[in-house]
Amino acid sequence: MTRVRLNQLDSELQAIATEDYTFHNWAKTFQCTCEIMFQPSTESQIIKIVQLAKKYNKPIKVFGSGHSPSDLACSRGFMINIDHMNGILGINKQDLTITVEAGISLHKLHAILQENGLAMSNLGSISDQSIAGVISTATHGTGAEFGCLSSMVLDLTLITANGELINCSSNENSDLFSAARCSLGALGIITRITLQVELAFRLEAIQKPYKFDTILSEWDNVIHSAEHVRVWWMPHTNDCVVWRANRTKKSMKQAESNWLIERGVGVHLYQFMLNIARYRPSVIPSITRFMFETIHKRPLHVIDDSYKVFMFDCLFPQYVNEWAIPWENSPQALKELDVFINTSELKVHFPVEIRFVDEDNIWLSPSYKTKTCYIGVIMYRPYGNPVPYKKYWKAYEDIMRKHGGRPHWAKAHGQSAEQLNASYPKFRDFLNVRENIDPKGMFLNNYLKRHILLEKPLQSAAML
Repeated sequence: MTRVRLNQLDSELQAIATEDYTFHNWAKTFQCTCEIMFQPSTESQIIKIVQLAKKYNKPIKVFGSGHSPSDLACSRGFMINIDHMNGILGINKQDLTITVEAGISLHKLHAILQENGLAMSNLGSISDQSIAGVISTATHGTGAEFGCLSSMVLDLTLITANGELINCSSNENSDLFSAARCSLGALGIITRITLQVELAFRLEAIQKPYKFDTILSEWDNVIHSAEHVRVWWMPHTNDCVVWRANRTKKSMKQAESNWLIERGVGVHLYQFMLNIARYRPSVIPSITRFMFETIHKRPLHVIDDSYKVFMFDCLFPQYVNEWAIPWENSPQALKELDVFINTSELKVHFPVEIRFVDEDNIWLSPSYKTKTCYIGVIMYRPYGNPVPYKKYWKAYEDIMRKHGGRPHWAKAHGQSAEQLNASYPKFRDFLNVRENIDPKGMFLNNYLKRHILLEKPLQSAAML
């Protein structure tokens, strides 16, 4: 394949191009070196990049903050960073909508919405990502009556492999819209998005410790015990904490802050202990019990602006795996995971994070036509050092698969295209839309060829 050099580009593209750019995700678990990385600030520049890629038969992948813990964003051809496409295109306070450029970060979006008395109805734990990134992977928050963030999208615009601008919504190019709201970047480059939001609101969040077997025995009640509920279970123990949040008109109430406990112990000492545990894994259950007793056992009560309450510190780099399974299957799956952890020789990190998402009609959403419980497992990488996790991941995935699970698209997982095809009723419809809009596979990479093309899997991107 002919290599493209910077001197072959016109002056406009040269000004936004970097040759031999090395990309790595936030956790530094995957990396790639692309031929050229572009940082456009306009749709016309993106169209020129697409036309260049078409001329030289180059694949393209778009990336933002790189928070996906997988090789989803990797490419050896062209890469496009959309951070400079971060403007507000319109706000309609009457209809409670906002139209933004696709590269805007959630952090910036929250600030703009707050200034205008608006807010997103639900959020995940972090806001470093671009809005295009979170909807392309059906990123989710938690709440029995709330869908994934993609379900808030009313319309979007993307640039296809032909360099064409296409608008889509439930009324315009509706099949493309159903596919594009969780597109994995496989259909084109999203440039504009309109979101359904709501009037700004406060959340009252209360977090308390519980025994995990008690939570499992009262599962349905727990799911519906607040508008937003999440559970953190401490493996190797019967301990967990339940976080519940509801909309409120009450006055602000800040949680008591203690830097020594929250940062000194909760981050720095914890990371140090996990690094020691790389050489003595047998101490991990003791570390978990110590952290629970010191930090997580304390009840917490906070009232603040919604987006602030939704946010949590994800600490330091980590390996992460997360699947969605039907609500009703979750208690049994968690019991089986507990049995595996306690009967194997593995010592695993806390927490196992449990969240709840309403069903939707987005073709590749893990919550398509299913009320789902997301179960996430984690192994931290203290100071960026590797830890063993593959045996844990395999057992976890086998359990999730057994109970009708679908993996979170942003995560690295072992589900084949054939298995995913069996999990998603609209999988082939998505592939048909993809084939029609990008027949030569400009927007495919190894991740997509492994997980959505019904053919022999390809080798994964380089993993650190």
